[in-house]
Amino acid sequence: MGIKTLDLEKMGDEKGNKYEKIVVMSKRARQIAAQEKMELDEKLKYFEGFEDEDEFTFNEEQERISKAFEELPHATQRSVNEMLDDKITYRYPQKEQ
Repeated sequence: MGIKTLDLEKMGDEKGNKYEKIVVMSKRARQIAAQEKMELDEKLKYFEGFEDEDEFTFNEEQERISKAFEELPHATQRSVNEMLDDKITYRYPQKEQ
């Protein structure tokens, strides 16, 4: 998939400014990547305790699981799409006075 440009001028039209939205998208991308890594580790952890008897079958299954995760869109692209579709909400923490 090729690189698509993002019109940053449109990012600041609605509420908030565009630079805040870029930071939010970056943090969301990190969340998505961490969640994916945790899910992949959980699925691959299943194969840790088995003996060498069916190693070929397990290697194929591990490879299939890994390829399924590789085919997912990149976390950054998914966070950009979420922001453009208004699926991300963010707020400022309350300041103590």
